[in-house]
Amino acid sequence: MFTLRNTFRYSLKTVQYKQLKNFRVGRGCLGSVNLKGRSFLTLKDFKPDEISHILWVSADLKHRIKHQGEYLPLLQGKSIAMIFEKRSTRTRISTETGFSLLGGHPCFLTPQDIHLGINESTKDTARVLSGLTDLVLARVYNHSLLEELEKEASIPIINGLSELYHPIQILADLLTLNEHYGSLKGLTVAWIGDGNNILHSLMMSLPKLGVNLRIATPKGYEPDATITWEAQHLFKQFGTDMQMFSEPLEAAQGSNVLVTDTWVSMGQEEDKKKRIKDFQGYQITMQTASVAASDWTFLHCLPRKSEEVNDEVFYSPRSLVFTEAENRKWTIMGLMVCILTDYRPQIPQLKL
Repeated sequence: MFTLRNTFRYSLKTVQYKQLKNFRVGRGCLGSVNLKGRSFLTLKDFKPDEISHILWVSADLKHRIKHQGEYLPLLQGKSIAMIFEKRSTRTRISTETGFSLLGGHPCFLTPQDIHLGINESTKDTARVLSGLTDLVLARVYNHSLLEELEKEASIPIINGLSELYHPIQILADLLTLNEHYGSLKGLTVAWIGDGNNILHSLMMSLPKLGVNLRIATPKGYEPDATITWEAQHLFKQFGTDMQMFSEPLEAAQGSNVLVTDTWVSMGQEEDKKKRIKDFQGYQITMQTASVAASDWTFLHCLPRKSEEVNDEVFYSPRSLVFTEAENRKWTIMGLMVCILTDYRPQIPQLKL
């Protein structure tokens, strides 16, 4: 019996070793890039090589897990608290399934599940979660709540969406475009729609990767003035171009990528009729695409309404929206691995 027990233990250890040897943990690549322990509230805080590193890890995980069928329990024994003040499809599912696929345990929390800022202060919640989990992803209305969580927590905080920024969406967009075009540098993105959190995150990231940006918003729906001022300095610093228009066709002119988003975000439902009226002429159609570059593609972070983009564009071969949605999973996985481990990618470094 003793011998049988020892044989079983040896066999179990052998299986575990064979699983673990399939991935390597070591110092971060890209020279001095080390994101372990960092929070991720806005891409404004990240350098070009740091964004590139996250995308590289994301592409590596997608290749090894999806295409090679490998098991990589990089987050085994770790847990994440997922706080959602707003409903979600892609952010919730990508984070839950991604964290689980990497061997960790996700905990989904709504305002009905915890006392955040009501019966318990944000400060106390941050400190409690710091002792119970390894990471917090929060999808909130007010960006200041994320900043308070980050200030009081001793573990990293990820912005799952706020009224100012949606940085994890942009990681998926960047990976999708890199997969399609083979490189990001020199591309021109046309944003046609509301000056919202998605646009703000594009403005904080695209110049660092050599991408130009052309923006068309109706009068009164321009991006935040402070963020615009910061973006202008970033585009100048990195030698890229940002232009702002009020006519959609002007923004689309010569652009490689056409991007839009909802005109009525959560919390803006009372203004729906006015917003739809104000955005007349902003629907992306084949007429919009006719003035774009010959290799144009289309992105939308979803959920999509027909007034924003018609079916002909949305379901066309040029539309990358469903690849973009899937890449939400691989990029949030890449981000979480970067923040919680020293994982070293095995695929060649991406050409960005």
